[in-house]
Amino acid sequence: MKTTQPYQPLLLRILHGLTGLFLVAAILTAFWTYDTYDGRWGRIPLPVFKDIEGIHGTFGLWTLLIFPAFVVYAFHRGQRRLVQPNSLAHLAQVGQPIWWYTLNRFTNTLALLALTFALFSGKMMDETWLPKGELQHGWYYAHLISWVVMVSAIALHLLMNARVGGTPLLLSMLTRKVRDRDRPKLWPEQVAQWWQNVKKGAWKTWFQPVSGLIILEIAILSSIFIAWVLPVLKKAVESGLV
Repeated sequence: MKTTQPYQPLLLRILHGLTGLFLVAAILTAFWTYDTYDGRWGRIPLPVFKDIEGIHGTFGLWTLLIFPAFVVYAFHRGQRRLVQPNSLAHLAQVGQPIWWYTLNRFTNTLALLALTFALFSGKMMDETWLPKGELQHGWYYAHLISWVVMVSAIALHLLMNARVGGTPLLLSMLTRKVRDRDRPKLWPEQVAQWWQNVKKGAWKTWFQPVSGLIILEIAILSSIFIAWVLPVLKKAVESGLV
């Protein structure tokens, strides 16, 4: 629909790029891990590499570390790219430009939810299960499903962005162009101003008014927090510390 290349904020490109890079690496190594230790639903002749699960876990961890920052950005500065209160009504306008834009917002939101599911289910797994041949665990099946969902969500995300903005939109995430007001040298000043506003009580309005997007953001961030805490508590219980 668009012929000119839109400008994407530098911070968005950095967060989106790092998340995407780590995620793609995690997806590829996830299949290699499945191919090495499982393969019940088909496999390809990849080399047997017993350390691939640890490499997959490392890429998953890097994704988990950067994801919260990306979530906060997406639900605040990038809010217009996600589902809106009137999105369901716009779905009735089939074939119109707003219909495609709405579908794009749904796929963007779906990608965030799919990644949350993948990261949470992966964090619930034990790294010793697959080497021991323990393939019956529920969280392992959940993580396998999350892999399929995540691949599908990424495909839809790319297809819908291509449909809405074409090649210019896809390439806008790769451009090196930086506007003056978007340069990193200004970030310390912007962070300092933000911190001053926080101390003055600006944080009280962060989640107001309460909307569906705010609830979704809290749910995703809470899931990430729980994904960190539960394994620690489990190990503490097993060690007799709790």
